[in-house]
Amino acid sequence: MTRQPTPEDKFSFGLWTVGWTGADPFGTATRPALAPWDYAQRLAELGAWGITFHDNDVFPFDADDATKERIVRRLRQATDRAGLTIEMVTTNTFSHPVFKEGGLTANDRAIRRFGLRKILRAVDLAAQAGASTFVMWGGREGSEYDGSKDLYAALERYREGVDTVAAYIKEQAYDLRIALEPKPNEPRGDILLPTVGHALAFIAELEHDDIVGLNPETGHEQMANLNYTHALAQALWSGKLFHIDLNGQRGLKYDQDLVFGHGDLISAFFTVDLLENGFPAHPDGPRYTGPRHFDYKPSRTEHMTGVWESAKACISTYLTLTEKARTFRDDPRVQEAMTYSGLLELAQPTLGNDESITEFLTTDEDFDPNKAAERDFGFVRLQQLAIDHLLG
Repeated sequence: MTRQPTPEDKFSFGLWTVGWTGADPFGTATRPALAPWDYAQRLAELGAWGITFHDNDVFPFDADDATKERIVRRLRQATDRAGLTIEMVTTNTFSHPVFKEGGLTANDRAIRRFGLRKILRAVDLAAQAGASTFVMWGGREGSEYDGSKDLYAALERYREGVDTVAAYIKEQAYDLRIALEPKPNEPRGDILLPTVGHALAFIAELEHDDIVGLNPETGHEQMANLNYTHALAQALWSGKLFHIDLNGQRGLKYDQDLVFGHGDLISAFFTVDLLENGFPAHPDGPRYTGPRHFDYKPSRTEHMTGVWESAKACISTYLTLTEKARTFRDDPRVQEAMTYSGLLELAQPTLGNDESITEFLTTDEDFDPNKAAERDFGFVRLQQLAIDHLLG
């Protein structure tokens, strides 16, 4: 039986997840919309530790300052009563028609200025709410037609925008970090910064790269036929894994936002194994300590009961995989298989201590490549042990 979640698990949900009413390009909503504080209260009852939201998840796009303040104050009162943390805030620069051609990278300069002001006001909101992360997803920063953008200028404007937001955070002395969220496509035909690798390269060009990292999402990487666990590992290796979005995705489709584990279950297992157990050959290596954030959508087929069941399913699947990943790592057969495969040997530097390149080139080693080619690595057995633990 799966244990009950605790605050130490740091399970977090976006208000837009359970708050999705089921409207899609082919049909209208199948569920009513609740007030933000009603979603927050229910999530707390299910064992969530935190919530996240876009600015326009809690107040209308055209709300005046007094309305915004009143609504946000009521939401914070509700989260305080429920013992919930507002751990991340983001902004919506993709729903309103004004952003149909982008926010920070729109060809129209006036739109870019409007979008940047909106983002900076959302940064204020994040700081006031006590969030530690400000996510930036550039869902409309892209194109459908290759001739529609000067791509050099678009990347310059993107850099200008992110650096401006980072500089503002520092000027205001906010305890916030920015996490960029890559995605290859949808809603645009092609989105700038489509993968973790693209985003890491972009961050390296920023003036304020020290407070800018990543928020990789399961489905976004898998939509590009990439490995989400590898993406997390490289972000950790780079010191840039600031936040994560967990959900399910079944191959090269639209962004499905399924319940975590309801897509590629093997990938979900190794994602949890990395997040909870770290790198097997580097027990003292970098570890992710942030929220386990679910960015999914309850199926359009479900009504309100199904909404809460799907949120419970995300938590239950993660906790189940946590236990299975722990027993996998503790299994002596797995340890033996890791040794046999050379997995642990990979942590040993290729060059010796203080060995120069000249010494390396002139060292006469008794190595037979034909004999070495006969080595069996045992990867299939190691994978099957993971399957055995996963299936119980």
